[in-house]
Amino acid sequence: MEIIFLGTGAGVPAKERNVSSIALQLLEERGVTWLFDCGEATQHQILHTSIRPRRIENIFITHLHGDHIFGLPGLLGSRSFQGGETTLTLYGPPGIKEFVEVTLRVSSTHLRYPLKVVEIQEGIIFEDEQFAIEARLLQHGIPSFGYRVTEKDLAGALLVEKLKQAGIEPGPQYKQLKQGQIVTLEDGRILDGREFIGPPIPGRIVTILGDTRFTENSISLAKNADVLVHEATFSGDEEEMAYDYYHSSTTQAARVANEANVQKLLLTHISSRYQKEESSQLQVEASQVFSNVEVAYDFFSYQVDRKRR
Repeated sequence: MEIIFLGTGAGVPAKERNVSSIALQLLEERGVTWLFDCGEATQHQILHTSIRPRRIENIFITHLHGDHIFGLPGLLGSRSFQGGETTLTLYGPPGIKEFVEVTLRVSSTHLRYPLKVVEIQEGIIFEDEQFAIEARLLQHGIPSFGYRVTEKDLAGALLVEKLKQAGIEPGPQYKQLKQGQIVTLEDGRILDGREFIGPPIPGRIVTILGDTRFTENSISLAKNADVLVHEATFSGDEEEMAYDYYHSSTTQAARVANEANVQKLLLTHISSRYQKEESSQLQVEASQVFSNVEVAYDFFSYQVDRKRR
């Protein structure tokens, strides 16, 4: 599981930062990519990465401001010409369906793959045997959602040494025991596979928030997350301005991370007023509240490793 930042700027593109888009690479887990927001020129940013548009399975839109959705029509259209044939599901606030349908229709863009659009409300919006995704409303000028991606626990490893100590050599029964089945050996012994499986491997939690003021829903979505991606449009001494513009400061994002007990905080949606040197200062002031923090930049990647009990 890898997070790749395709755009980390706020509002409009800048020389150092494009507008919002984040890829969650799930190549080992399911051979696909999930995209969170799709600002203008996202498909151009993808060209500089190993991401393959045909592998994009789901796109999650936090809110309908242009710097988070204006890249959608181009990316959706280009996916047809880049070998995309599998269904792509687009999740977003009410209005996203109309935006996509109108832009594709007016531009006479024909998709060669099935596109499913889901207009979301608060709650669990996606769940299968591997992952669940919860969405909650944040505080912004228009409806803006945060997403909590929860990977379900994996079955523990087969305790091979324990089996060997019991005189059971590798064979077909190993697979049955790994599946937790009851196995009868040739010598008459009956084994319960559950007794030969290690503790489950905890699933990972990644929280990606849209634009927002400081809000309790951010803390709930980020509770005990491995990684929290939080906007930090303004510096810590500009919290009043952040509030007026429905955004957050670096220290407010750090406070969310601290109260939610997350492992890692990644700051994004940085205003163009903060250039290279100023960006470093943003990290310094956030770290005074929450130590394990980095300011993301375009093409920055973060590997989300598994924890073991």
